[in-house]
Amino acid sequence: MSAVYDCGEPHTRSDGLKAAASAVRSGRLVVLPTDTVYGIGADAFDASAVRALLEAKNRGPDMPVGVLVGSWSTVDGLVLGMPRQARALIEAFWPGDLSIVVAHAPSLQWNLGTTRGTVMLRMPLHPVALELLREVGPMAVSSANVSGQPPAGTAQEAVDQLGESVAVYLDGGPSGEPVPSTIVDLTGEEPELLREGAVSAEAVAEVLGEEIGPAQ
Repeated sequence: MSAVYDCGEPHTRSDGLKAAASAVRSGRLVVLPTDTVYGIGADAFDASAVRALLEAKNRGPDMPVGVLVGSWSTVDGLVLGMPRQARALIEAFWPGDLSIVVAHAPSLQWNLGTTRGTVMLRMPLHPVALELLREVGPMAVSSANVSGQPPAGTAQEAVDQLGESVAVYLDGGPSGEPVPSTIVDLTGEEPELLREGAVSAEAVAEVLGEEIGPAQ
């Protein structure tokens, strides 16, 4: 049976984070607040848990899941060399609303969907999300909704869509305007803007010192 924890209260927040960490470590799904919308998450290295996440969303592996991290340093163990542009964007916008797509280390044993050797990484600016990520490590996280339905801006909206497929719901209050993260692809010769969201293309270009165009 699913459990919902009010993270606005110190004691229930502590209990909720413990329950969520236990769920993640045992291959179950959790819903957590982020600085964009609520996310449904699992251990990034547990292929069965990631499959369960996709099934809960009614989504196939052709739409791979991104990974949230709890610190800058975590990224070094996940990528195949850290591109200069990635380091610059991380320093400028993390934690925050910018996702980067980079080549992942080939030694990693994970299956996030059809990624073609890449991974989308982000460090969210939300205390509950960061505390959980720092406890359990990188998590595969997608928006907490059934595919084709609006993303959840509250824990209750996530419960209404995902129900018992999720073990633990962490209620961090309303997420505010459901603005998605900006996504920058750094796997090619030139950076490409896959999606413009909360961080403007102009802000990204200023950090990179070059214009950034949309993906071809």
